Formats: sequence, structure tokens, C-alpha cells
Amino acid sequence: MVGIVEAQEWAAELDAVFARVAGRFGRADLRWRMRDYLRGLLAPVARKNGWQLAEYAGHRTPDGFQRLLNSSVWDADALRDDVREYVAGKLGAGGVLIIDDTGFIKKGSTSAGVGRQYTGTSGKIDNCQIGVFAAYTTSRGRALVDRELYLPKSWTGDRERCKAAKIPQAREFATKGELAKSMVTRCLAAGLPASWVTADEAYGQEWKFRRLLEELGVGYVVAVPKSQQVKSLAGFWRIDELIAQAPDDAWQRISCGDGAKGPRVYDWASARLPSISFFDGDEPTHHRWILARRSLTRPAEIAYYFAYAPVTCAITDLARVAGTRWAIEECFQAAKNECGLDEYEVRRYVGWYRHITLAMLAHAFLTGLAADEAAKGAAETNPPATSSLSPWQRSAGSWNICCPTTEHTDLVHQITH
Repeated sequence: MVGIVEAQEWAAELDAVFARVAGRFGRADLRWRMRDYLRGLLAPVARKNGWQLAEYAGHRTPDGFQRLLNSSVWDADALRDDVREYVAGKLGAGGVLIIDDTGFIKKGSTSAGVGRQYTGTSGKIDNCQIGVFAAYTTSRGRALVDRELYLPKSWTGDRERCKAAKIPQAREFATKGELAKSMVTRCLAAGLPASWVTADEAYGQEWKFRRLLEELGVGYVVAVPKSQQVKSLAGFWRIDELIAQAPDDAWQRISCGDGAKGPRVYDWASARLPSISFFDGDEPTHHRWILARRSLTRPAEIAYYFAYAPVTCAITDLARVAGTRWAIEECFQAAKNECGLDEYEVRRYVGWYRHITLAMLAHAFLTGLAADEAAKGAAETNPPATSSLSPWQRSAGSWNICCPTTEHTDLVHQITH
């Protein structure tokens, strides 16, 4: 049961959130409508569609909420910036920025960006919209901080269809990777205190995405397919062929973080690639790595990664970052189940962004509450963000990559672009 004091604290925090974003809504009626909508998203409403949210708020019809999402004047991107700033303040610095996409199953063909495309939401090709998202996670919690709607070429190549869905004329086709690059650049430029970026292989295999992260000076651990090419002085090799050379003692049993059933333990192997130095004589500040994660119960199941990390990092640090990727899946699940992220009925482009951003704000509020509760007099129980191993210990567990036909010779020069 929630006590009176807790309920009062929660109400005060929600009022603080309303005050933080009130300036984004120029008229008093819009501010009150936004408050009602957000309260509905947070409420135990069976289905958070227009009618049920309106009924919960005491409105006779959902017309007011439809105007809030479709035709009223306010900037969803400015509200997104408020969400990101709020999350950073609650969760602190040194976290991981996670990129992934999720699907929104839809009927019909008029919702902006809808089409038959693969989505992990249903695990198949389905009629859906795809949203590309960024989440931020630290030891204090996790929350969504940015979003973009993916528009297939079937949309961007049909300007009349775009016009009907109120898609801006300037919006052209962009791959999911390009949308991810835009979000990462935006988040870091705005001061989100992320030290790392992680993503699944759909994003990790794009060399332009990895190059951008290096240029921005942020570390990354990104998944890549087993067929990913690595360039060596002896030619090109698949990453799975190189990892297959790892001796038995190169594999270390490491937890990459706690899950629902306790520590998530795997066998990990890593190989550090040659140092990165942009000028002759400069000491490198970062190293590139390849990394592999092997299941304990099903050793044939191996996941592969590229990494870019400060020279002081060890395999334990890389495994920890790789293990944070699941946090965005938890964000999707919580935001959909608790905040109606996927229960919108809008069809227009602007309506999608407005509903999604308000749902992100609702989820950020819940994350902030949980972070505040956990911080109340709790002893620090999470491991530090950086390893305390000595320099010689940091090199343990990495191994020199050799050509499959050559022993004891480091041939790897760089990851292919």
C-alpha cells in the first residue's frame, strides 16, 4: 500500500514535472489538457485510447485530446528536450545511450509511415509503423530520451500521400541508421552525460554509425553479425573466424549485469586491435576491440561485437556495456504496458510525435520516482563505472588475433569500413 507521505511526494513530483514543461504550451487550456492527458497515461486505464482517456479525465468526448495531438500549436521536439534533460538529472552522468527500434502494429494504410515491414514486436513482417528510439541508462534506472518515425521509401516517394498524413515537405527518406546517427548527435550535443553507446547488429554493422561515434569521442560496444568483415594485413576475415582462434584460456566467465533471475553470466573473449593515433608520435586515447559472448548452456550460441573504448578499459567494462542493451527493451515494455506508448489512435505525422513524446514523459516520471525512492538512504550497491584493475591486469583476457593459417603474429590492422 502506498502511504500518505509517499502519495504526497509523488503528487509533488508530478506537479514539478508539469511546471517544467508548462512553458511548451502557450495557452492555459492546452496546459490543462496536457495535464489531463498525462494523468490518463499514468492511470490504471484498461486501454489508453482517446475515449477511455477522456472518460477518465471527465471529458464528454475525446475531441479535446484529438486537438491536443493533431491541430493545436506546440512543439513536440521542445518537449522531447525537456524529457531528456529531466532524465539526465534523475539518472546522473556516465551512463549508456542505447539505440533500438520497435514496431506499432496498425490496420489500414493511412497512418504516417505504416506499411508491411519486419518488426521485432511481432517477430514477423507485419502492417506497422516503426519508431527508432534512444534510451539512457545508469545504475539509477533507464528511460527513453529521443524518438524518430521511420518512413519507408513507399512513403517518401509519394508526396501526395505524405501531404495527406501531414508529413513535412522537407522530410526525405532516411535509413534507420541515419535516424540513429541524428539522435545520438542531438543527445550528445545537448549535453546528455553518456559515456557509452550500444546498439544491436542492425546499427552496429554500419561503419558510418561507428565512425560517427568515434568522431564524437564516445565509447561504444555494438553488436555485429557473425559474417562481419575484419580487415587485417593478410586480408579480410569474418569475425567468427577470428574469434574461433581464441585459445581456451582467453575466455573469461563474467557477469554483464543483473537480470530478472540474478546475474547474467556468460563466457567472454576479446581481442584488442592496433592502437588508434591520428598523428605520428601521439599516444592513443582509445582502442578498438572485437568481443564475443558465449552462452554457458549452449556454447554454440555466440554473439559478436565491435568496441571502441578508452585505453584504460578492460573486458569487464566492455561486457558491462554490452549487457546494458536489454534496458531499452525494458523501456519499451514498461512504456507500452504502463504509459500507453503503443495505444494511440492518431494517423498524422505530428500526432505520432506528440503522443509518443507525452508517453515518454509519463515513463520518465515513473523512472524518476523509482530513482528517487532508491536513492533514499540506500547504500551504494552497484559496481563503479570504471574498472579498478591495475594496468597489467587490464590486459589479461585479451589475445592476439592471428591469421587462421599463421600462429603468434598480430595481423589485424583495423576494422573494415
